[in-house]
Amino acid sequence: MSGGRTVHAAIDIGASSGRVVAGVVDDGRVELHTVHRFANGAVRAKGRLRWDLSGLFAEVLVGLTRLGERFDDVTSVGVDTWAVDYGLLDADGRLLAEPTAYRDDRTSPAVLAGVHEHVPADELYAVNGLQSLPFTTLYQLAAEQQDVLWPRVRHAVLLPDLIGYWLTGALRTEVTNASTTGLLDARTRTFSADLLRRLDLPEDLFPPLVQPGERLGGLLPEVVAATGLPASVSVVAVGSHDTASAVVGVPATDPRWAYVSSGTWSLVGLELDAPVLTAGSREANFTNEGGVDGRTRFLRNVGGLWLLSESLRSWSDEGEPADLADLLEQAGRLPDDGPVIDVDDERFIAPDDMPERIRRACREAGQAVPGTRAEVVRCVLASLAAAYARTLDQAERLTGRRVEVVHVVGGGAQNALLCQLAADATGRTVLAGPVEATALGNVMVQARTAGSSTGTLEEMRARTADRLDLRRYAPVGVHGPDDVGTATQTTATKARP
Repeated sequence: MSGGRTVHAAIDIGASSGRVVAGVVDDGRVELHTVHRFANGAVRAKGRLRWDLSGLFAEVLVGLTRLGERFDDVTSVGVDTWAVDYGLLDADGRLLAEPTAYRDDRTSPAVLAGVHEHVPADELYAVNGLQSLPFTTLYQLAAEQQDVLWPRVRHAVLLPDLIGYWLTGALRTEVTNASTTGLLDARTRTFSADLLRRLDLPEDLFPPLVQPGERLGGLLPEVVAATGLPASVSVVAVGSHDTASAVVGVPATDPRWAYVSSGTWSLVGLELDAPVLTAGSREANFTNEGGVDGRTRFLRNVGGLWLLSESLRSWSDEGEPADLADLLEQAGRLPDDGPVIDVDDERFIAPDDMPERIRRACREAGQAVPGTRAEVVRCVLASLAAAYARTLDQAERLTGRRVEVVHVVGGGAQNALLCQLAADATGRTVLAGPVEATALGNVMVQARTAGSSTGTLEEMRARTADRLDLRRYAPVGVHGPDDVGTATQTTATKARP
């Protein structure tokens, strides 16, 4: 099962915040300790919505310093972030500009149409198996080719790989994140030379691929000097797309499970042994992304808690900040027949006045328009739950697999109202937690590389589940009110359903 105690650092950065988490692994079981948290967010700079990746790396170094101050036996570091975004390096390995954020409006319908003139959408799906999203890396690169910086570009480096490069000097592309670029062949898990050629992209634009669990190298001398960590610490490739790590961290013990990785976005789907590249899958807009150990994450990218966080930000900008806990309590008392919007509508992607856009969507659909803030919150959460139910039903139909248990991991696992609405909408038991599933999965892969944990994903998940207290939500009207009570009452339970 294991080979002794080890300590691993998960650098886990999302679109709104980041953290450095210490994972102490002993007897194959993981205990997490957050040593540093920091804010993140895209800002307008030089005509684009950009990430301050240089500032984020400075925060990473602060976190690694604090890690070394608390733990003197750190073995390795792993990095995960959100998908699709990248930095551009010149021939000397220097960052040409802070990375453009996927929510920037440069990937216009004209850009997408230009891509599809070279590779029709159905041919593209037959290779990459990806859901059609306007911010997929290949569309961003098509826009990039029109920029003045493009002639100076030597490499496009996905964000977790770029942080890994700054830590080690090793330029690599981790395969689970590479699968979100739209340029990876879903069957072979290698970059498609044909797609790169047809889109006029250099065959070696991305650095060589690396698999989760492979060592990238040791820390650079300047990183050792900045953090105080020993030179013996290595950086290990993990599921560097944060959802890939989150799926590793799902404490599933029933084979009939699905997941909702709930954060800024909701990633809703199944873990499969092979991609599903059928016409039906493409029409349903399902994606086939790479998972750890060669698994396929068969899912849809569904609108997420971005709609809620942007609503809160809008109210704060108006000078009247809202208390989320109070709003959730009010929203939980509202009736079930309120308006439901399409959370996948592209109007909700960019930052703006989210409550007004939600009201406009309700008005256009001929539904009741939410008036109070609590009604807006209820509309968002009920709409997310409806999208989860619709997506899971489609996944069952497309794969022939029956789903009995839905694991909600990530930030949404803390939202009792969302989890109860999800159970009600899907008609399935929801198990909520862990919140830090991404960091957990990140550490689990590192621990297996170090030999302090062994086995298949199923075996590692079972050990994790045995130690976790999750919250169970049964669908109201299916298991009866005595099991769940109201939407905000739950029963603490071990992971096994």
